[in-house]
Amino acid sequence: MTWRVSDVKRVMDEWAPPAWAAAWDRVGLHAGRPDQEVAGVAVCLSVTPGVVVGARAAGANMIVTHHPLIWDPIRALRTDDPQVRLCLDVAAGGMACLSAHTNLDVAPGGVNDALAKALGLEKTKPLFAADEARQVKLVVYVPESHLARLRDAVSAAGAGGVGAYTQCSFSVPGVGTFLPGEGAQPYCGEVGKLHEEPERRFETLVPKACLGAVLRAMCQAHPYEEVAYDVIALENTDPAVGLGRVGELPEPMDGAAFAEHVRKRLASASIRAVHPGTGRTVRRVAVLGGSGGDQVARMPLDVDAYVTGDVKYHDALTAQARNLLVVDAGHHGTEIPVLPEVARRLVAALEGLPVTVIGEDDPFGV
Repeated sequence: MTWRVSDVKRVMDEWAPPAWAAAWDRVGLHAGRPDQEVAGVAVCLSVTPGVVVGARAAGANMIVTHHPLIWDPIRALRTDDPQVRLCLDVAAGGMACLSAHTNLDVAPGGVNDALAKALGLEKTKPLFAADEARQVKLVVYVPESHLARLRDAVSAAGAGGVGAYTQCSFSVPGVGTFLPGEGAQPYCGEVGKLHEEPERRFETLVPKACLGAVLRAMCQAHPYEEVAYDVIALENTDPAVGLGRVGELPEPMDGAAFAEHVRKRLASASIRAVHPGTGRTVRRVAVLGGSGGDQVARMPLDVDAYVTGDVKYHDALTAQARNLLVVDAGHHGTEIPVLPEVARRLVAALEGLPVTVIGEDDPFGV
């Protein structure tokens, strides 16, 4: 089976739609072209010279990375600039590179679910809602004879999900009127005559990220040549999509034991803990992979401990003032658990494609 860059991108985009990325992010295809054949994929956190060497040694000509290859605009092709030289090396070697960054942070099963799973948390849910994962309401008017067909089509394209339920919708009967003009080919009625048709007003929720696919499915399933529909913006966000996770340990433990638990489970090169005093019992835990130190002040009051990376001095003072145990397991240590999950999903979706995880060393490991 021949797989192309576009196939790998499709799998990643279906899991973590680029529309879920923060506005400031740089996700997507940074090198290569969509129709390029893929001999193998290397999965990593960041593209480094060592990752490129490892990818080539594994026979991979595509890299799927969490951190974007290109962040700041490249204004000159200076080979004495290490980052520019790295980008040129990737391009010259015919390597494709795809980044899934903040969209993978908020995605179900992504960075933060992988971190929560690594720590053994149960009953997890998103810590903060993702504004990028807003929903819209789709309203469309369809003949009763085609209601079920249309509902099935838009649901298969991603509409109608509410928690553990699918194909959620609402419909009410009514009468639609239209006057087909010259050149029209109406499904029902006659050209030049006002027609009344028993219809259903069909409503369903749609994640904004998959609105395009849902509208295409709607039009294909609808019998009319001109489909009457509305897309209504909502304040709703998808409750399954969000930044960070919060859950519970199977059994409570004290603060020192929990910090050691984090160190062992994440195999982090270094752990820093802000201890809010002795006698602290940890049961409810929040996690945010990567750089989450600036979120300390936003922690819900029922959280006993917070695991993240890149905690700054003043974040630590805030944690002390709030009597919150914060464990800084590093940017690298809190994100690396997602790599096997990325590889697993690619292998499951793209049969026969070789996928290699390259777990580059933590730069703070010495």
